[in-house]
Amino acid sequence: MASTIWKGHITFGLISLPVKMMAAARPETISFNQLHKHDNSRVKQVLFCISEDKPVPRSELVKGFEYEKDRYVVIDDEDLKRIQPKTAKVMEIVEFVKEEELDSVYLEASFYLHPDEAGEKAYSLLFKAMRETGHVGIAKICMHNREHTVVLRPGKHGMILHTMYYQDEVRALDEFRTDLGALKDKELDMAKHLVEALSAPFEPEKYTDTYRETLRKMIDAKVNGQEVVAAPQSQEMAPVIDIMAALKSSLAALKKPPSAAAKAEEEESQPKRKRAGGM
Repeated sequence: MASTIWKGHITFGLISLPVKMMAAARPETISFNQLHKHDNSRVKQVLFCISEDKPVPRSELVKGFEYEKDRYVVIDDEDLKRIQPKTAKVMEIVEFVKEEELDSVYLEASFYLHPDEAGEKAYSLLFKAMRETGHVGIAKICMHNREHTVVLRPGKHGMILHTMYYQDEVRALDEFRTDLGALKDKELDMAKHLVEALSAPFEPEKYTDTYRETLRKMIDAKVNGQEVVAAPQSQEMAPVIDIMAALKSSLAALKKPPSAAAKAEEEESQPKRKRAGGM
């Protein structure tokens, strides 16, 4: 079971339910240590006081905000506790919005929301009500010294919470454009056929980080004194001039020849059809 990141209550109207929040996903990567080039020994970063010209331990560090050039005001943990809003312990749903109105560009991190003791019934009630009405909840929560606006939505098995970017953190929509006027009907029809030909059920287990797997193999090879095999390089991509020709070639490439087993099955069924037709 993953560790609890936040614990408190969700409120909507006069209903309150205790919940606990856990990370829904985390990135997996291969990390490297910094080594001294000459002897491969580990190096570490040293915190250095400029005024006293000496290193300082972390126990002597405090938080400071620079309000003027080289002038700081010290902020300690007690100061931060005094100004914590009620959202540090209570997540109030301020409104519900239709899920299709929510632009995914605003979504940041994902978390699972579990009902805590004595909160199962109210949790299930909120979960089913949102699912059947097609709504998601907008709420606020304070954690990690920041107040977040969050989205609560019904997932497959329970409620999922997404922290959101604020409006001033999202780049303006007018920074990019989609020119639909230059499209031709035949090109669009062909593109739709290609999308449908490549469509498949969403199965996240099919997708893996091939670079991480290759990196792991390279590390194992170097540890065992083996030669590192270079990965195949992709060819330089040229801009597409004739879109229709590229679409037709793409569709043609997807029409794979039947397998040997399929051919054998087809050949075996042919005499049966001939006998049936002659009777």
